[in-house]
Amino acid sequence: MKKIVLSLLLTVVFAVPAFSQMKDMPMKEHKGGHGQMMEMGNMDKMGDMMGMCIAHADMMGLTDDQVMKMKPIHREMQKKQARFKADMKIAEIELMEIMEVKDFNMEKASSAVKKIAQIRTANHLEMLKAMKEMRTILTDEQFKKMKKMMSMKPCEKKPAMGMMKKQ
Repeated sequence: MKKIVLSLLLTVVFAVPAFSQMKDMPMKEHKGGHGQMMEMGNMDKMGDMMGMCIAHADMMGLTDDQVMKMKPIHREMQKKQARFKADMKIAEIELMEIMEVKDFNMEKASSAVKKIAQIRTANHLEMLKAMKEMRTILTDEQFKKMKKMMSMKPCEKKPAMGMMKKQ
């Protein structure tokens, strides 16, 4: 039983950094009806969307009043995202410190993993609140324009390893 728990914990520990790096990779749209902003690890892209709306205010038909309402929300979101990244990095380092010894304390390791999950959940909820607040500022037509603008964002495609030509 201990071996199973240990292997599961090690899998989580080594997967967390891998998934945190994956969040910066472009997400493919799914046919399941979930929006691009709801993808796991993609909540930080919400700031990009808000920044694009502000930068392309004329194209979206935003009024000066709408832009003035969006700017503080955007700035606050950027601050929260910076705090989230720092808190995640610290929590991951703390977990690695706990696991440095051969016979590490399972209770402490479990607590550290739960802390990482809590940090991530709190961040997602904050981003959802900001997203909701942002969307109340937009008209239905502006929201449609924003969605269209976000879907036109080019995705980088890299060849799959199996698809590369052998020389």
